[in-house]
Amino acid sequence: MCMSIEVISPVNVEARKNLGVRPGDTVRVMQKIQEKGKTRLQAFEGLVLCIKHGTEPGATFTVRKVASGVGVEKTFPLYSPIVDKIEIIKRTKVRQAKLYYIREKAAKVIRRSMRNAFTVGDSIESDIAEKERGVKEAEAIAVAQAEEEKRIAEEKIAEEAKRAEAEVAEKAEEEVAPKEVAEEKTEETPATEEIPTEEPKKD
Repeated sequence: MCMSIEVISPVNVEARKNLGVRPGDTVRVMQKIQEKGKTRLQAFEGLVLCIKHGTEPGATFTVRKVASGVGVEKTFPLYSPIVDKIEIIKRTKVRQAKLYYIREKAAKVIRRSMRNAFTVGDSIESDIAEKERGVKEAEAIAVAQAEEEKRIAEEKIAEEAKRAEAEVAEKAEEEVAPKEVAEEKTEETPATEEIPTEEPKKD
């Protein structure tokens, strides 16, 4: 007596089996996330590194992506009800069934990019240092020019003050000289005797 076994699953097993996910494919996995009694879908898009156990009930596949320069890998059960949908975005023909070498390759690329970033950072720092040096030199030149102008202005003020003092002294000497000459003249002139005048006689 043959008995037929009916498999009850919330997932369309035949559709998942016929999907044909292979290593090298770029897929987008829509995963169900439950938070505070609510269910939302979260997309995880990346490269399929490997598939284990083929299309058996315990089959799994590993997806890798790079987020903010950090490699992230997730392993999904092929027939899990948590996986809402699997979309194949791009297919790539590869010769290996396990693409684990991509981890080391990605690490080399990241190290190279970081090395280039450090070089660019050093050049930027040198440019900033040159700009700061130029600004400091310009400030020093401006300060020196201001001091020179101040010194010249002070010398001009001192010269004008000396000139004014000399003019005042000359004027004072000019005023004193006529007085001395007048005094000398008064001293040299002799005193004249008064001659009495005869009054006319009246007839």
